[in-house]
Amino acid sequence: MTIERRVIIRVPMMNRPPPPPPPTAMQERAPGPAENMEWVERKGPKCIKIRQLRAASITTARGVDLMLDDRSRLRARLGRGCGPEDLYSGFYIRPNDDGALCAGRDRVLARSGADCEITDLKKLVLEKK
Repeated sequence: MTIERRVIIRVPMMNRPPPPPPPTAMQERAPGPAENMEWVERKGPKCIKIRQLRAASITTARGVDLMLDDRSRLRARLGRGCGPEDLYSGFYIRPNDDGALCAGRDRVLARSGADCEITDLKKLVLEKK
């Protein structure tokens, strides 16, 4: 007898970009309206634990923004031929045995049928324009 288990994790999409995270101590001292701030990509991790993932949002043509349980953000850049518009209706992740989502290894499966490779993960940092 063979028992097989198949797990797929659905990632909810947000209707609009979420508000920025609470300011750090440095940002609290710096005056300036929120409209003078923007998300900037920095070097990110190779992998994240899937259990950290809370939501996703499409805010750019370069990829999909992932919101994590610690209120930080990452941008998952997608492979050629796969744009964020393919993921508007949501997407699924097929977890590996290690429970991690890794750039260059894993793919997201769109509800529309698209199969998108995650080529890179970038950390998003809120900075002044």
